[in-house]
Amino acid sequence: MVCMESERLTIRPFQESDFADTFAIYQQAEVCRFLLHEPWQTETAAAVFAKKCQQHALTDQAGLSLAVLHDQTVIGDLSVWFTGQPSSVEIGYAFHPFFGGQGFAQEALKELLDWLFASQKIHRVQATLDARNQASAKLCQRIGLRQEAHFIQDWWNKGEWTDSLVFACLASEYLAEVHS
Repeated sequence: MVCMESERLTIRPFQESDFADTFAIYQQAEVCRFLLHEPWQTETAAAVFAKKCQQHALTDQAGLSLAVLHDQTVIGDLSVWFTGQPSSVEIGYAFHPFFGGQGFAQEALKELLDWLFASQKIHRVQATLDARNQASAKLCQRIGLRQEAHFIQDWWNKGEWTDSLVFACLASEYLAEVHS
């Protein structure tokens, strides 16, 4: 089972007991503003969460969903899935705004990148995000991803055309930076 520990965080697959904390994250419009889905509703949240609990290993057929815990509370969600290219993955993430500005997202994503590049021998990691999400763009830069693309009105989301940014890093770049 995937499990990572950092100075302040535990990162592991979701468990059924994580539902309330995870619902508290995704019921917020602020969190879902730049995501592809609307805030979770009480009626449908259990089914969506059950899928997260099933994604406990990164395979060619399934993505990986990881809970980020601080003091036994789920404060974030990390997702990883293969892009269709050999040894290349995309990452996604969401964190509870209450825990923003404390470096938790950066700490969690650094642990994830370390695991992907060193343990899983991934060649390339990328993140695609709504260009309006400047906090996420800055986070990508802080964890060592470089901006590779800015696509103009390429994604229809929530009734409007949006721009996308693509950030990425190669294992050779990331590992060289870590060991320098």
